[in-house]
Amino acid sequence: MKSQKITKNPERRRYDDACAAAHALDLVGDRWALLVIRELMLGPKRFGDLRASLPGISANVLTQRLEGLEGTGVLVRRRLPPPGAVQVYELTPWGYESEPIFQALGRWAARSPAHDPSLPFSAASLILSLRTMLDPRRAAGLDATIGFKLGPESFLGHLADGGFVIAGGPFELADLVISGEPRAIAGWLYGGQPVAALEAAGALALSGDRVLAERFATLFPLPPKAGKAA
Repeated sequence: MKSQKITKNPERRRYDDACAAAHALDLVGDRWALLVIRELMLGPKRFGDLRASLPGISANVLTQRLEGLEGTGVLVRRRLPPPGAVQVYELTPWGYESEPIFQALGRWAARSPAHDPSLPFSAASLILSLRTMLDPRRAAGLDATIGFKLGPESFLGHLADGGFVIAGGPFELADLVISGEPRAIAGWLYGGQPVAALEAAGALALSGDRVLAERFATLFPLPPKAGKAA
């Protein structure tokens, strides 16, 4: 007896609800969709780069999510000019407007007693978390340029006016450069792990203004954990 190939109905399930929040879930509620958007929040990426930063996703599911998000206008595909000449995925201007969603979710979920910070943590996750958790009052009066070398990805951030933006430019202009694996840097900034111990273990390296580094590590207080109902 021949086995029959089972194909899924290509029509996506929808909530059929006029609430804009329900429609938002129609747009980005599929598993992995929000994380794909997160990985593109700091700039375009190739398919292989997205898979590398989302280790739990299959190529088939990633393809489906990219096609779905492209179909709803959240992202676009384009080909880089020579000598790159590779296809990348990039958020549309409307797609970039979704960053406050990640900030609100991040602040809320960080209060969960079940949150496990030891799980894999991408470079985009780290940078977005810094923009989310920065306390403007603690950063008041601070104007500094900070470089991040996070494996194959590098970012140059400008800390000013109580905000943190990613800006282009040469790393030679940075007041401080932080190099290492994102999870180790998060352990220093959020977990209070001593920077000397992380440097000694080769998990993190600092170059530039060490006094700035000490102050930088105080700018990202986590919210208190939510208490369990009595």
